[in-house]
Amino acid sequence: MNLTPLRSSVAVLFSAAFLFSLSATLVRAQTCQTSSDMDAATRTALTNTGQRYFDQAAKDNAASLKQNAIPSLASDFGGIENLIKERQPDLSGAQANVKSVFVLDNEQGAPNTRAEFYCGVFGKNGQTATSSAFYLDNLPPAKYAVVLIDATSAKGRTMFSEVLQQMGTDWKLGGLYIKPAQISGHDSDWFLNQARQYKSKGQMHNAWFFYLEARALISPLPFMSTLATDKLYDESQSLQPADLPGGGKTADLPAGTTTYKLTSVVPEAVGNDLDLIVRYQSANVANTNQAYQDNVNVIKALVAKYPEVREAFASVVARAVDASGRDYGTLLAMKDIK
Repeated sequence: MNLTPLRSSVAVLFSAAFLFSLSATLVRAQTCQTSSDMDAATRTALTNTGQRYFDQAAKDNAASLKQNAIPSLASDFGGIENLIKERQPDLSGAQANVKSVFVLDNEQGAPNTRAEFYCGVFGKNGQTATSSAFYLDNLPPAKYAVVLIDATSAKGRTMFSEVLQQMGTDWKLGGLYIKPAQISGHDSDWFLNQARQYKSKGQMHNAWFFYLEARALISPLPFMSTLATDKLYDESQSLQPADLPGGGKTADLPAGTTTYKLTSVVPEAVGNDLDLIVRYQSANVANTNQAYQDNVNVIKALVAKYPEVREAFASVVARAVDASGRDYGTLLAMKDIK
């Protein structure tokens, strides 16, 4: 199956106004307020604003959301619109519950630097059951808020997370993240148990991928950590395979006479399936015939190198990415990979 482009929640999630990352570089922490720290008026304003933006998304009213977005996001709103349409089956008719609100004050921060926000009470060993941390790169000086919403419907539970920026007396939308809390009825605990089983069988690549998915299903935001995500990180970090790309390093994948430079190999929910997504460097994706053939070559070579993934994933998606960031994706069901 050829996909141009392949739409996915993960790809869209990172199209918001800011660049977020989880690097270990330390800088001066900024100020965070949890719900219990902030005054009643601020807490009510954020809760009501978050609920209103959820209602607009649940009704597929992207136009209203765009009107309430910060200028930099409103000028490039296509990713958010696609995300809302993609997630309509999960949002339409869902009951929304505002789970947590945070105010992240970066008004005194310097431009183009890293900001770290530590929220709640930390113990001598770090995170506690009531703490959270946010790590954001290239965050402009301003006051921000994070609103975490659980949306429950017949389809299951969906994590609906908003990043807001204060502009005057209003809280404008700065980023939107929508993620399922389950895949085919399986939650984070199920994926964690599967990861441990793969580890016990010596399938270390599958174990690593399932640890990643277990973390993803309990973390509403890619730049947020909690006690639960930190525990999973500590348990899994020693298992990260050295032959996979990571930490900004590529990995070589020979396929016939060509060696491809892989930039990431990660699990991702696509519909009700868990697929393996591989991204690699491409000289030019404009030649779609060549890009398609390269994608097929990469998929076959990857599965040949790691045959254990046949047991764990429904499909493999290869995405050729050129220097400008344009990409071309191809999906092959595992049963079709010979």
